[in-house]
Amino acid sequence: MKLAKQFDLSGRSALVTGSTRGIGRAIALALAEAGANIALHGTSDSERVQKVRDEVLAHGVQCTVVLKNLADDDAADYLHAQVNEAFGQLDILVTNASVQLPKPWLEGNRQDFELQVNVNLRCTYELIQRVAPDMVERGWGRILTVGSVQESKPHPDMLIYAATKCAQTSLAQNLAKQLGPSGVTVNNLAPGVIGTDRNIPRLADENYKQFVLGKIPVGRIGTPEDCAATALLLCSNAGAYITGQNIYVDGGMSL
Repeated sequence: MKLAKQFDLSGRSALVTGSTRGIGRAIALALAEAGANIALHGTSDSERVQKVRDEVLAHGVQCTVVLKNLADDDAADYLHAQVNEAFGQLDILVTNASVQLPKPWLEGNRQDFELQVNVNLRCTYELIQRVAPDMVERGWGRILTVGSVQESKPHPDMLIYAATKCAQTSLAQNLAKQLGPSGVTVNNLAPGVIGTDRNIPRLADENYKQFVLGKIPVGRIGTPEDCAATALLLCSNAGAYITGQNIYVDGGMSL
């Protein structure tokens, strides 16, 4: 067996939500490097979006940009239509985008609750509803939800965020059993503390950083590329016999 060929995604198309920065960007670039055409997703046009688009195109694949707030009622329909218009079909769905609103749980309100549930869970559910039937019909598909180490180690100020990530993993595992016979895999990737722009400001506090490192057995902050490597496995033929799994990429923090 030529192992490298198992990671080849030439001719496949992928949508990665929240892919203009951080973990989403790294996953999109990894899939592009493997040969997949990429639908980048963000909420607004910017110089950063165009820079990531150029990085994708540098791998010799096609790239389209879809701008949409995932809290909108029509978000799933819009993304599905845009990707189909650009590529004709979608083979790989990575639901990476999420909203995190840290605050003491007694200070939370319904608006905070609904925003996190709608983006982190509802849109994932509705996107899978749109894309899975065609994957099943073709006999091949990869669905990867992106969760969090907070599924097992919840932060006290992120009650709803952690709850949505647990719910998303349950959704993925339920669907994995239903879609498995069709050649469609469904998995969840749960990152730990990753050096993204969401976390860097907090980690700038050296005392807090050392506190966090004390909880990570490998003794370092993760990188977006750590997550991208696992995502490539799960989104390629190399991961064809992996489904219904919640894979922590967290340096052992979940232990």
